[in-house]
Order: sequence, then structure tokens, then C-alpha cells
Amino acid sequence: MRGYAYHAMQTPLRIVIAKPGLDGHDRGAKVVARCLRDAGHEVIYTGLRRTPEQIVRTVIDEDADILGLSSLSGAHGHLFPRTCELLSAAEMGHVVVFGGGIIPDADRDALYSAGMKAIFGPGTTSQEINDFISTIMERMSLDEKVGCGDGNDWKWGD
Repeated sequence: MRGYAYHAMQTPLRIVIAKPGLDGHDRGAKVVARCLRDAGHEVIYTGLRRTPEQIVRTVIDEDADILGLSSLSGAHGHLFPRTCELLSAAEMGHVVVFGGGIIPDADRDALYSAGMKAIFGPGTTSQEINDFISTIMERMSLDEKVGCGDGNDWKWGD
């Protein structure tokens, strides 16, 4: 497990893309997965309708550095924080978590407080997602702790 040895981290990163809950729309998640794969990262897509527990198990099994969650169903307010909580409980709080989908501005502060580091909505470009990943890689190379359970309140756009 890579844990906090960020300085040893090199491209490609291992990134899990997951669809928590009952949401059956995964086109956006697949576009993000392809974007990250095209940028040279190892991407693992979990498929539809995963529980937070299944997602965390995949992150552990795949030794992932980053987790992307996608929700269009409105369940992000429960599922995203629960996933961050489970990652921290599993001593995987170093994993960076970002989200995407239809997420109202009013819900975002609570998600950031739960450990999310970025939230991307409709119209986000591949370049912006890759810029976020590059920023995470840079911060990790400087041994900055930016994972969901690291207690760092940095978020994309700060």
C-alpha cells in the first residue's frame, strides 16, 4: 500500500471511478474514466450501483491513489460523505476523493467538509479534470497530505 509515501508516487496514478447508489446513468463516469486513461493513468471503473462499502473495498484492493464518485440521483449528500468516512476508517484517508454529477451549489460545502477535494458538474472539460489531477500529483510530490481523511481543508479552486 502506498499510504503516505507520496514522494515515491509517479505517473501513472491508480484511479477508481465509481457510481454509488441506485443511479443508473454512467455516461459521465465513463467519459471521465476515458479522459484519465488517455492522460496516462490506470483507471478502474467499478460499474453501476455500488455501495460505499464495495467502493472502498475496490480502492483498497486496487491500491488506488484517487477515487472519483459520480451521482446524478441526488443521493450524493449521503453516499459521498459515507464513502469518505469508510475510507478513513479503513486507514485509507490518504486517498483523494472527487465527485461529479448534478450537485447543487448548496450541497457542496458539506461535501467538502466530509473530505471531498473537488466537485465537477455538467460542462466540465477534460482539461479541467486533468489540471486537478496534475495539481494533486504536484501536492503529493511535496508530501502534502490532501486525502479525504488528512484533515487538510484544501479543495480544488482555492
